[in-house]
Amino acid sequence: METKTKQSIEQFKGQTRLPKFAIPTSYDLYLKLDLTACTFSGTVQVNLNIIEHTKFLVLNVLELDVHQVWFTNSNHQTYKPCDVVVLNGEDEILVLGFDEVLGVGDGVLGIEFSGALNPHLKGLYKCTYVDGGVKKNMAVTQFEAVDARRCFPCWDEPALKATFKIRIDVPSELTALSNMPVADEKLNENIKTVYFEESPVMSTYLVGVVVGVFDHIEETTADGIKVRVYCPVGKSDKGKFALNLSVKALDIFSRYFSTPYPLPKLDMVAVPEFSGGAMENYGLITYRENILLYDDLLSSANMKQFLTIVVSHEVAHHWFGNLVTMEWWSHLWLNEGFATWISYMATDIMFPEWKIWTQFLRQTADGLRMDAMEQSHPIEVEVHHARSIEEIFDDISYKKGSAVIRMLQGYLGDDTFQKSLSLYIKRYAGKNATTEDLWCVVSEESGLQINSMMDDWTKKNGYPVICVKSKDDILEFEQSQFLSSGLCGDGLWIVPITVSIGSYIKCKTFLLEKKSQKLDISELVHSPHQNKSTFNEKNEEECDEHFWVKVNIEQSGFYRVKYEDKLAARLRKAIESNCLSATDKFGVLDDTYALCVACEQPLSSLLSLMDVYRKELDFIVLSKLINVCYKVVEISGDAVPDLVNDLKQFFINLLLFSSEKSGWESIPGESHLNALLRGEVFLALVTFGHDKTNKEAVQRFQALLNDRNTPLLSADTRKAAYIAVLLNTSTTNRNGFESLLKLYREADTVQEKEPLLRCIASCPDPNIVLEALNFMLSEEVRDQDILYVLAGLRSEGREVAWRWLKENWDLIFSKYGAILLHQFITYILTLFCRNEKAEEIEEFFVSRVHPSFARNLKQSVEEIRLKARWVENIRQEQSLPELVKQLALKK
Repeated sequence: METKTKQSIEQFKGQTRLPKFAIPTSYDLYLKLDLTACTFSGTVQVNLNIIEHTKFLVLNVLELDVHQVWFTNSNHQTYKPCDVVVLNGEDEILVLGFDEVLGVGDGVLGIEFSGALNPHLKGLYKCTYVDGGVKKNMAVTQFEAVDARRCFPCWDEPALKATFKIRIDVPSELTALSNMPVADEKLNENIKTVYFEESPVMSTYLVGVVVGVFDHIEETTADGIKVRVYCPVGKSDKGKFALNLSVKALDIFSRYFSTPYPLPKLDMVAVPEFSGGAMENYGLITYRENILLYDDLLSSANMKQFLTIVVSHEVAHHWFGNLVTMEWWSHLWLNEGFATWISYMATDIMFPEWKIWTQFLRQTADGLRMDAMEQSHPIEVEVHHARSIEEIFDDISYKKGSAVIRMLQGYLGDDTFQKSLSLYIKRYAGKNATTEDLWCVVSEESGLQINSMMDDWTKKNGYPVICVKSKDDILEFEQSQFLSSGLCGDGLWIVPITVSIGSYIKCKTFLLEKKSQKLDISELVHSPHQNKSTFNEKNEEECDEHFWVKVNIEQSGFYRVKYEDKLAARLRKAIESNCLSATDKFGVLDDTYALCVACEQPLSSLLSLMDVYRKELDFIVLSKLINVCYKVVEISGDAVPDLVNDLKQFFINLLLFSSEKSGWESIPGESHLNALLRGEVFLALVTFGHDKTNKEAVQRFQALLNDRNTPLLSADTRKAAYIAVLLNTSTTNRNGFESLLKLYREADTVQEKEPLLRCIASCPDPNIVLEALNFMLSEEVRDQDILYVLAGLRSEGREVAWRWLKENWDLIFSKYGAILLHQFITYILTLFCRNEKAEEIEEFFVSRVHPSFARNLKQSVEEIRLKARWVENIRQEQSLPELVKQLALKK
């Protein structure tokens, strides 16, 4: 290559985005699969609009061999490039250099290429299924975020939308699916060519192909959309629930956005190996099998609910994401935040008895937790490297994003918000949009200039904690950035504040636009005819009792609240007297826990608050209480190990009331929330070592071993039994571990396998944990399922897990690829809480860090340091031992 050409090609290196010499308008893509050799070849012809004179065409390619390349202009002149340079490495581009200048106008770029089916669940990848006891290969695509380029040369950016006409050569016995309906099939001996209709304009990351063996069921909507669910052979009945959901969701979203579903069909496919949960390929949604398939007996209430939310989420993307697409990955939250928020709305319409908006608080809480870290990022985040995009599919984009949307909806009102979104979808249908585009439409529809308010929430890290004090009839509000490190941030937000004073009838709302503000609440405290001084003399005691202040009603705002001591004491009384709603009880506990982690409040304050939740029966409140119990036991193991047993006893006492009410076995006609509650409460009692619950759990497990269909152990309580068995397992008594492995090996449904994998690494014996981790690496566990095993790790197994990770790092990196590595980072590293360990981890990863988990690694190390700080703070609490002993004795 000549020096001049080299210099010319150098200009395209290190760029975040492709140069805009040419814009694709349509792709004609042909793929030929060889599932025996696990390879593919193909041709792509791209209709281009060349918008400036150029000697170069630059597009994306990764891990493909490029063979023939040609370009034909509108005058039918054909040009061959003099240079064909593939830059894999950091750039992932194909640079085509021509001797002649390509003039402005339309043309067609043709490329012949080939590649290997990817082994790491991305691009066009290989996965396996079992047919008559024999493992066979199939092929699936996963292109989001930037892996269409692994399958065919393309302009792999969301804003470069085009139409796609796809044809595929596959073995004649297999089913081939893509975004559009099949237009034609031609058989040539044992190979068939499947031709698909041309798609509307869409981004490359939404192109989808699945080739395999399936059974399917179908239904046609009132609007004539054919909806199909493709299931493993013989399991089509397990797709009925999801099919029913998707038909309803299509109707809900068509009405909500006042825009019909944009395609003639919707296929939903359960694939045996999948890196994420689901993927919204246009008209061809792919899912993990355990998320799409529902079994009345073997699927838990939690799984049924999760399936409903995920199906709603993926169907919603066909409007927010597919029809209207973010202009660049910086605006990913426009896809994921909105799909998350509206999936809860759809679920609430379909199952109002689930009270799903109360459970949405978990999304908010997770977003608040991550956004209080120094290693957080804004909702609108700069993306400089293709591989770093994977890291922003996180709690900020999904959970903070959806919580901020919920806050804005509350501020504007449901009707105005719906009209705004409907107008936004209509205006940008088939196009790309930015966050600013959305705010302009909302401002136009609402008549309020919301840009400045919303920029605070999307363009910068973090959120405020609102400190609340009262003096006479004045409430004082002061905001400052909340950081779990206890450091002072300098952020300032425009905050929609809602306040209740002693009753949900007495409320105030206002915008906190400054650092601090005062609110006169005299008209809410006193009746109109009451003399204030007389009131103070006669009713001071009664006023103290009922004058509680709850800020952030129903937790609708994305911020935390810190009350002065007297207001906090009154809130505790209000909770004990059952004056607050479930969502507000959740919020008070979640805020207090977060303040405690940040060392803004002592652990003793948190424990005193937890004590007033003894009679609680609401699922979402108990779920938060249990979660806090787990976290306190975990940190206390390092901070105050002598108090752990007393803390566990206190937590057992908190939960016994609800466990007695729910019982082990379901009651005919009971609510969905009761079933959810049963699973969580008994699992917690087992984990905290409640002797009676443990014995009962082990007995019921034995019943399961004797009869896999026993009614004594439902899908909701199985995890509690599995953990009870493992807590009684050790190197010298391996029966429990062996029994779980036996159940796993004999299980023939994903619904049975997943809960078993989630538990096998939860044994307190490090040797058994090591066995579980090595089992996870074996061929017996699919790559996609490693996250279940890792999620079960406990602090007792952290040292052996860390040692194992270091010893096996090279194997893990090569076996799982970058797409799954963050699971190992998160689940193993964050079990630690010592600064020395954080330093050791940083040192190990100095030469091993990769863009796909760099941010994740920094967040994990920060979490270790935050916990180390909390440990030291807890150790300084002189009165803690006495309080814990009192609480443990209190029945």
